[in-house]
Amino acid sequence: MIDQDEIFEKKSDLIAIARRCFQQGLQTNAGGNLSVRIENAEAIVIKPSGVGFNECTHENLQIVHLDGTIEASDYKPSKDLGFHLDLYRIRDDINAVVHCHSPWATGYASAGLEIPCLTVQTIEKIGRMPLIPLSGKGGPQTEVEISPVFRDESVVAAVLANHGTIGVGSTLMKAQYLAEIIEETAHIAFVRDTLLAAHGAPKPAAPKFGTAIEAAAG
Repeated sequence: MIDQDEIFEKKSDLIAIARRCFQQGLQTNAGGNLSVRIENAEAIVIKPSGVGFNECTHENLQIVHLDGTIEASDYKPSKDLGFHLDLYRIRDDINAVVHCHSPWATGYASAGLEIPCLTVQTIEKIGRMPLIPLSGKGGPQTEVEISPVFRDESVVAAVLANHGTIGVGSTLMKAQYLAEIIEETAHIAFVRDTLLAAHGAPKPAAPKFGTAIEAAAG
């Protein structure tokens, strides 16, 4: 049986992160999704379909078992439930997933461009943000497209073509930080490329290391 105190805690954490994401403009309306693993149980807490990040409550969040069984709920399951569940199944180190449609990053994704890791922070925290194409029929990405990329445990963030971004972590806050870094980096990359184009300047070299210690060792 799942501990009710833990469920309350996980729901409270998810509500706080969802509102942070909304307040920062990373997600509007009822799109996107986020979830968190329930410790010592094969289950997660996840935002259902049709509920905005700013409207998440203890009453509307869903509990879903990793086998796909959904606890009794008045809400429809998220359209992204399949890939959320699969990420938890294939990676024991993933305890939280933040998926949002942040505009700068999704702009790059819609242009079919991988967001470059331009800053020392992105090199240190992310390393690379793979661009995952649409499904074979042109629809939104599912676990079929997403899970193979995340089987590489070095991957902690990815961008979904014409869709949005994914950040994963050991906690909701760590996954949220990645969602924020992805969006920040996309904004920086756009400003950089616009300035370079305006001045006819070549692209400068990107950093190879994220910390001074790594650079010294390298």
